[in-house]
Amino acid sequence: MLLYAAPILTFRRVVKKGSVEEFSCVPYILALFNCLLYTWYGLPVVSSGWENSTVSSINGLGILLEIAFISIYTCMRKVFVGSIGLVASISMYSSPMVAAKQVITTKSVEFMPFYLSLFSFLSSALWMIYGLLGKDLFIASPNFVGCPMGILQLVLYCIYRKSHEEAEKLHDIDQENGLKVVTTHKKITGSEPEVQKD
Repeated sequence: MLLYAAPILTFRRVVKKGSVEEFSCVPYILALFNCLLYTWYGLPVVSSGWENSTVSSINGLGILLEIAFISIYTCMRKVFVGSIGLVASISMYSSPMVAAKQVITTKSVEFMPFYLSLFSFLSSALWMIYGLLGKDLFIASPNFVGCPMGILQLVLYCIYRKSHEEAEKLHDIDQENGLKVVTTHKKITGSEPEVQKD
């Protein structure tokens, strides 16, 4: 607990001077991730019962302290927070490209939901416009990346949707034929068809 509370002295100085000077925010962000993980680890969802309640409670308090430190730091560092947001947004909009690669490889859109692609594009477009109107590059920039990626996903969906629909139709026909064979066999013999085991 003392480890998590130790930066209080540093942030008292930061608040008094109204500047973060050369202090880095990275240790507090990493400490927050650490606290989040170990709070989760100590909960009954992961551990059996409340055997790790001490881990949860100490790290839970750590979460509150680290959020307070980061809030003080970031109120004074718009560029720092904007940069982190920019990287996070670009990562978020880039992540569906893994599914896009799979779509091209398999020639099927089964694992790339249409509505996710559509709303990803719409969201990017709206935030890009908002950022441009407000002359805020930290909002507009990641969406300059998000828009084309959303368009690319929609184009891929249009290209490979037909082959996916055809595959589904073939699958349905195969199932219907299989059901007819089983039904016909049952009517003729009056018994269940035998299932061969390998």
